[in-house]
Amino acid sequence: MDDEGPETFNPWSIVHLVFEHLSEHGLHPTLGEGGDPAEHAAGLLRALRIEPAAEGNREVVRAVRAHLAEIRAVMFEEPGSTEPS
Repeated sequence: MDDEGPETFNPWSIVHLVFEHLSEHGLHPTLGEGGDPAEHAAGLLRALRIEPAAEGNREVVRAVRAHLAEIRAVMFEEPGSTEPS
């Protein structure tokens, strides 16, 4: 961990990854009958010292926020101004 907090990842992304992997190998996984798979995926992430988080990977979230800030700066820039307002 660093001073910015723990690494994070969405447990449903793990469920999706495993589901796809099993399907590609000819297996037929189903959701719903065996309980909530995200709970177990969250446990796997914790075992790997990654904090489960609905928003997903903190680096991706940071990049999206920075991109949105750039878009806002361009969209709300005053005419004739060289710097975002």
